[in-house]
Amino acid sequence: MENSEHPGYVTSKGLQRPLEVFGLRGRYIYWAAGTVIATFLLFVAGFIFSGFTAGLIMSTAVLGIGGGLTFLKQSKGLYSKKEDKGVFIFARSIGD
Repeated sequence: MENSEHPGYVTSKGLQRPLEVFGLRGRYIYWAAGTVIATFLLFVAGFIFSGFTAGLIMSTAVLGIGGGLTFLKQSKGLYSKKEDKGVFIFARSIGD
């Protein structure tokens, strides 16, 4: 559908959907970006203080843990939900 003021531009209809980049949606894009930045910083710090192998091991661990947590949390849904576990007994008062 074309806009009458700007005939060459198409209007986007997906404005109410969450942002999605490389399969990551919404706030998990920031989680993944933070994981990548932390991986890079830890690799540099490990390389400076302990050598290449230590930096590589630390960065691999951070990337694996951060990436795993990001995809695990995203698989539960875009919005955090409280999951109550157990058996709940709701007692009624005498006046009910």
